[in-house]
Amino acid sequence: MSKITSIKGRIIYNSRGSKTIEVDITSENKFLGRVCAPSGASVGKYEAVSFPNEKPEESLRMLNENAQKFIGLESSDLKTIHETLRSIDQSSDYSKVGGALAFAVSIASMESASKSSNLPLFQTLSSESSFKFPFPLGNILGGGAHAGPGTPDIQEILICSIGTKTIRDAIETNLAVHKELRRILEKEDPSFTNGRGDEGGWAPKLKNEKALELSAKACENLGFTLGKEVALGVDFASSTQWNEEKQKYVYERAGFVNSSEQQIEFAADIIKKYKLIYAEDAVHEEAFDDMAELTAKFPNTLVTGDDLTVTNKDILTKAINTKSCNAAILKVNQAGSLYDA
Repeated sequence: MSKITSIKGRIIYNSRGSKTIEVDITSENKFLGRVCAPSGASVGKYEAVSFPNEKPEESLRMLNENAQKFIGLESSDLKTIHETLRSIDQSSDYSKVGGALAFAVSIASMESASKSSNLPLFQTLSSESSFKFPFPLGNILGGGAHAGPGTPDIQEILICSIGTKTIRDAIETNLAVHKELRRILEKEDPSFTNGRGDEGGWAPKLKNEKALELSAKACENLGFTLGKEVALGVDFASSTQWNEEKQKYVYERAGFVNSSEQQIEFAADIIKKYKLIYAEDAVHEEAFDDMAELTAKFPNTLVTGDDLTVTNKDILTKAINTKSCNAAILKVNQAGSLYDA
């Protein structure tokens, strides 16, 4: 294996134009692992803190002050890398060094190790002998925290090509639906400027229902049947709408308010009408019982926790025990280091 000989960090800008941290780890024979830390637009309450006091510069300062502690460690020894991070920051949420730094350091180290072993990173991390691509979920329409005023409250409408047999065909189908939806939006609203949200989905001035209707139409125009060749998914990102004081879901753009019971019905109606294969964060991040109700109602839909589970082992265990979801998104940056995840 290969020992770490150098660790350096820098401030860069992510795809949203926000500051983040990038870390270079070099091991013996000059194998470089370089990783920049991501962050989401809608953040779960129980995620690791990205940066101390929301300042990437503080994370960089902590790295510079403690860089020598990583020199000489085996780049492939994920547990020791994690323990070294934890010796610097004993907080539960990485509020001292920042979860973004823990993410970048742990993965950069493993990337350096994978290069020294002449293996792809995914093989370095897994003991499995066979691998396959998952079905890609493509973002075709954005709203909520991913887009500007006038767009849907729903954060993402997604497309999944469930009828294809290869990753290439699946990507081709997703792109075709994305392009057809643009054509429909241009016809629907001549003033539509082809604006996009943070993740590439179109960002039109539409209410939730119309956005879903036109997304379904894009599939149908291409000769696809929802639930057969293709399927839609939705990231509700419902914590964005949840008002803790009112104990209500406030849909400011659409102009309505839902009680907890109404929110379950609202999500259920969308799942049924559009035959969703995927429904993410359909209720707010602490509504485990409400998520369990939706999971029981729709066993053939991936009722998915993101803000609900935040890649936290203890919270995920709770979600499993309460049957609050039948799928979960795993994002290392939500937990902190790769070892945490």
